[in-house]
Amino acid sequence: MPVPNCDGQHCYYGGEKQNPSGSVLYELQLSYGLFGKASEESITIIHPAGDESMHKAYSLVDSSQVSTFLISILLIVYGSFRSLNMDCENQEKDKDGNPTNPGSFNNANTNNSIQTIDSTQALFLPIGASVSLLVMFFFFDSVQVVFTICTAVLATIAFAFLLLPMCQYLTRPCSPQNKKAIEISFGCCGRFTLAELLSFSLSVLLVLIWVLTGHWLLMDALAMGLCVAMIAFVRLPSLKVSCLLLSGLLIYDVFWVFFSAYIFNSNVMVKVATQPADNPLDVLSRKLHLGPGMGRDVPRLSLPGKLVFPSSTGSHFSMLGIGDIVMPGLLLCFVLRYDNYKKQASGEVPGTANVSGRMQRVSYFHCTLIGYFVGLLTATVASRIHRAAQPALLYLVPFTLLPLLTMAYLKVRQHVNTWKSRGK
Repeated sequence: MPVPNCDGQHCYYGGEKQNPSGSVLYELQLSYGLFGKASEESITIIHPAGDESMHKAYSLVDSSQVSTFLISILLIVYGSFRSLNMDCENQEKDKDGNPTNPGSFNNANTNNSIQTIDSTQALFLPIGASVSLLVMFFFFDSVQVVFTICTAVLATIAFAFLLLPMCQYLTRPCSPQNKKAIEISFGCCGRFTLAELLSFSLSVLLVLIWVLTGHWLLMDALAMGLCVAMIAFVRLPSLKVSCLLLSGLLIYDVFWVFFSAYIFNSNVMVKVATQPADNPLDVLSRKLHLGPGMGRDVPRLSLPGKLVFPSSTGSHFSMLGIGDIVMPGLLLCFVLRYDNYKKQASGEVPGTANVSGRMQRVSYFHCTLIGYFVGLLTATVASRIHRAAQPALLYLVPFTLLPLLTMAYLKVRQHVNTWKSRGK
């Protein structure tokens, strides 16, 4: 997904020209109002030519860029470990019930709420995403209210999942020691613990405040919940499926960012990602013909499909789509579970290595996480150099898959060499 620069009112894109005096002109097109109504006007910012390199260097270490890097990596790491913890809890339950085969990597999941992507789904996911993108592009005005409500419901559930560990810690003094947490029945809705009820109530409260204010910080919180929930509940079963999914999404991202303008006379990805939606309260007040003070002054909503971070000066925002966090995060979640499975299968004690060699002490998770950081840094540099929206997956997919495949090849070759030397 492309990452534009955003100020407090607009997101903008553009290129640069050289004027006769030697100064660099950045002609920027304001494409939409982040917290207000859409607008289109152009501005010109003049920077002395001698300060161009300093300006580009400063933009890379700007607080908004640093926040983007840190939050995206923390979300991936936290979501991956939440996924691993869910597997461990399921294995503990299986010891008392129907145990799964401990030697099977993919049979560790018995939770029905976990969705595993197979090869067919991985192939058709970019096609489905393209259809959804076109529907949002052509019929956004017709479906925006329904889409906003569905997004708010999903964000409420996801943010409740994000808050659950904190709520479990807060309600621990209210629970009997060494006993199962007390559950409260709500009839056909099921039984819920006190921590689950508390996390859901806080999540509903946050969504209501977001609808009333449209504040970017609340939108970020909901987007973070969506990222963690999707990484924790969606699984990739194999490296083959991971390669199919990420390769297809790379083509999808590149096409809709770079080539959609030649077909639709507009950058479809950028327009859909940055288009604010009508507030459901405003739509309801107009349908019921309520007075101006009854829901008419609520802002338009920028949906939590992205993370936005302000700079230290408040002059602009940096934005990253949650797809650029979730999709590489699914790969990192897969390799973390595989690392844990190999340790359990070999009986390896943390901090030791059964096979000699430095390569064996480097986990797939650490290698892929470093690749994600380098890919995100490369995408940021590319967006600054070209002064245009960049498909982040174009950089994230190669920088995560290639180090992982290279490391797997080196480890397999080292195992083969070890067994050959033992046989002599």
